[in-house]
Amino acid sequence: MIPARYAHFAYGFILSGLMSMMVSGIATFRTVGMIDGFVTLWLGNWLPSWSVAYPTLLCVSPVARRIVAKFTRVDA
Repeated sequence: MIPARYAHFAYGFILSGLMSMMVSGIATFRTVGMIDGFVTLWLGNWLPSWSVAYPTLLCVSPVARRIVAKFTRVDA
């Protein structure tokens, strides 16, 4: 178990992994179709994508939170 203070890093790690897996899977399928070796090709595309997605998520999350805060209000 990791300390709760690192939860946002773990959340970002899992979220970026799942999202990049889905996006790279769709992009790979649209490019080559369901060919023999699709899963291997997909994983080969997914892992580099994830290595970009995670640090990107960490950098853009604060910006996204600020933008959302400007468009939302606290209900009393």
